[in-house]
Amino acid sequence: MIVVLGAGYAGLMVANALGRKADVRLVNERDTFVERVRLHQLAAGQELVRRPLAKLLRGVGLEVGRVVALDPAARTVGLADGREVGYDTLVYALGSSGDLSTPGAAEHAYDVGVPADAARLRDRLAGGGTVAVVGGGLTGIETAAELARPDLKVVLLTDRLGAGLSEKGRAHVAAVFARLGVEVREGVAVERVRADGVELASGDHVTADAVAWTAGFRVPDLARDAGIEVDAVGRMVVDETLRSVSHPDVYGVGDAAAARMPGGQELRMACATGLPSAQHAARAILARRAGREPGALRFRYFNQCISLGRTDALIQFVDRDDTPRERILTGRLAVAYKEAIVRGVVVAERHPWIPTMI
Repeated sequence: MIVVLGAGYAGLMVANALGRKADVRLVNERDTFVERVRLHQLAAGQELVRRPLAKLLRGVGLEVGRVVALDPAARTVGLADGREVGYDTLVYALGSSGDLSTPGAAEHAYDVGVPADAARLRDRLAGGGTVAVVGGGLTGIETAAELARPDLKVVLLTDRLGAGLSEKGRAHVAAVFARLGVEVREGVAVERVRADGVELASGDHVTADAVAWTAGFRVPDLARDAGIEVDAVGRMVVDETLRSVSHPDVYGVGDAAAARMPGGQELRMACATGLPSAQHAARAILARRAGREPGALRFRYFNQCISLGRTDALIQFVDRDDTPRERILTGRLAVAYKEAIVRGVVVAERHPWIPTMI
């Protein structure tokens, strides 16, 4: 029995890739697939398509429940309701959530990467007001642009806006924000989140009716608690085939695994890295079951896709190591480009051996 933990982008893909070739069970805390890359749209009040896992799975059993413990010695997974699920091979794909360790963030901020928080933020902002978006990475940029509307003041707080973008890319984002009326405060650090806004390290207070949190990620502690080798932030340490370096019957994919490219560069947390690594893990598992030694993960980056509301977007082309080029695509063509990729991901989840290049 192969057990896959987590039905995010990586978990669902590896489960379906294995489902027609092995006995596979997928364990997930909800019975639907969450399109995490669209949650900023949910926060802005847009309706998202509901995607039941039962309609997406191919030859895979589904166990709905929240994982609370791993026992590698007994090869069991413990669920919150007391059930246990046994495995021969485990795929750890529990993903990540926002890093809410900043004082007050867990109590007062909304994690845009969590469906329930995105929905609560939508409801909180239904009457307008001011929202502070903390974080100037891709998620923060998408969230700020999506939330911008006449009755809502958006203030984005960050050290540097779009730090991973080219100068052309950053200039386009800045121009769009100026057109949308998004206020950007760079060179700031949030020290505390309060019910009425945030306190900055400088001592300034930014008043807000709600705080949208997009700064940093954290992963579950389950692997560390189980004695599986993890890195400094809790990501499972895996080899070039995505297998745990400490437990050979466990594989890690997606945000919760510290996978590396040839040459040693660590993959960033992203859908773009989760899908190819999931495919490779499936190949590695099937190869070893057939008595063959799998090859190493081979991966390269192509682009970063950023929505800027419904009428603009930024496609930032990058070198194979994710270094941004001074080549971008913007406007409605970029909107269509990104939408095609996002829709294509859902198709790829159903047909997991389609080459992924996102």
